[in-house]
Amino acid sequence: MSHGRGAGQVDLLQESRFWVRIFKEHALFIRLGLPCDRTDLISEAQTLFDELSALEDVLMARRSLDSRLAGEIASVVSELIAFKDRVLRLQLQCEMFPNFFPLLIDHIRREAVRFLEVLKTGRLAPTDVNTLTGLIETEVFWLRIMREHIAFIRHLLDPSERTLISSLETIGTRFSDALETARELRTMSMSHPDYFNRVIRFTEEIEPLVKELRDLKAQAFQLLLECKILSAVSSPLLLDHVRREADKFLEDLQVVRRELERLLGPR
Repeated sequence: MSHGRGAGQVDLLQESRFWVRIFKEHALFIRLGLPCDRTDLISEAQTLFDELSALEDVLMARRSLDSRLAGEIASVVSELIAFKDRVLRLQLQCEMFPNFFPLLIDHIRREAVRFLEVLKTGRLAPTDVNTLTGLIETEVFWLRIMREHIAFIRHLLDPSERTLISSLETIGTRFSDALETARELRTMSMSHPDYFNRVIRFTEEIEPLVKELRDLKAQAFQLLLECKILSAVSSPLLLDHVRREADKFLEDLQVVRRELERLLGPR
């Protein structure tokens, strides 16, 4: 088994298109949740939204990603990360009381930090660990993101939505278990095994779980559009946003699975 550094080459243009749209929406969600008297932060969030919207338009017109555009993307995303840091710091210090969870800001900050690493390396998995560990780290990242999505949606639903809340709590437990298993497999992989077929089995097991959550998010989005759900969701876009991230997890899982099969070879 090869223990090279990094794994999972990605199409940086497609990766940038996906994440720049996601980050544009992050700026919108923050703006919607800021206190009305923080006009300075509201204005900054709007500026970032506009910058990311412009980048998205450029990316959609491009057929490739050159170093100049990649640098521009990295610069704007770095500005967004700094803004998220500042917003979170104000919350943690009780200097501001916006209408979103501190964990949500930490959550979207982690997504941006990871994207910058992918943009820099051109690879899905981190480059500071062996290849197998890096691939499992990708699963750890996404499983945590999905588990937090479940928690956020559950807490935004009206208490009368007992059926949906129960469904979210049930699948949330399954994602918590999967995340714990992924973290355990990650540390085991640091012993550099020549083969580790349990990881392939784990990857096969979580795919239908992610599809189930993706479908639940899509259902909730449709119900909200039809005014058939009671919630404190600021915009239906939020539910479509998290559904798209579940689809992205499924895409990344396919890359992880191919890389695992390549690494492990004939068994």
